Amino acid sequence: MEIVICPDVNGVGRTAADSFERTIQRKPAAVLGLATGSSPLPLYNELERRSRHGQLSFREVRAFSLDEYIGLPAEHPETYREVVNREFTTRVDIDPAGVRGPNGNAPDLEIEAADFERAITDAGGIDVQVLGVGSNGHIGFNEPGSSLGSRTRVKTLLPKTRRDNARFFGDPNDVPHHVITQGIGTIMEARRIVLMATGEQKADAIARLVEGPISAMCPGSVLQLHSNTVVILDESAASKLALADYYRYTYENKPAWQRL
Repeated sequence: MEIVICPDVNGVGRTAADSFERTIQRKPAAVLGLATGSSPLPLYNELERRSRHGQLSFREVRAFSLDEYIGLPAEHPETYREVVNREFTTRVDIDPAGVRGPNGNAPDLEIEAADFERAITDAGGIDVQVLGVGSNGHIGFNEPGSSLGSRTRVKTLLPKTRRDNARFFGDPNDVPHHVITQGIGTIMEARRIVLMATGEQKADAIARLVEGPISAMCPGSVLQLHSNTVVILDESAASKLALADYYRYTYENKPAWQRL
């Protein structure tokens, strides 16, 4: 796990975009994993800028999103299908037909979960997966206590997660109780993982994820076992890391050939 501490939110977005750009330049038909929430927005803003300037093309790219609420009407603006479309798909030159998320309104959610897993496998697996982290350490919607080997499935959101997500809905009571989400085992199969976090409200979760023990009580801590994960933070999100100075030093002194 590599830790990169940037001076501000824009730096987080640029650094994450560099990793995505190198993947797509090396493999134009790359398979991307997309996340929602506030954490990936600096990345999506920067990818849009690079796409509009002809620096980066997504024409051959396919993508899968992490999760979806169960039971929201398909046209609801806070379904993750709509969020991904609004924040990513419509802003770059990707084919919308090549972007898939789990269907939270499928008649049989177990079959939907299995079909979604199969679609990722059939696409050749995910080349680079973007993640955020919840304030309780969840990745995707794998809440504390989730199996570290879990696959795509239905999960019940904790009250804290629903309160955290109420900012997108206005009324906390409108946040669904259930989701369908990629499992931790599914996420860990991505060839590269880029986790982004900004703001002091994420500092405790980041400290546990990066420097704490590997535990189902902090699902994101399993990323310590992934062979190709980079955690990109602003100064606020990094503020409780015991080894923050070491992370800064090692990144600043990387050899030029050892790219992120």
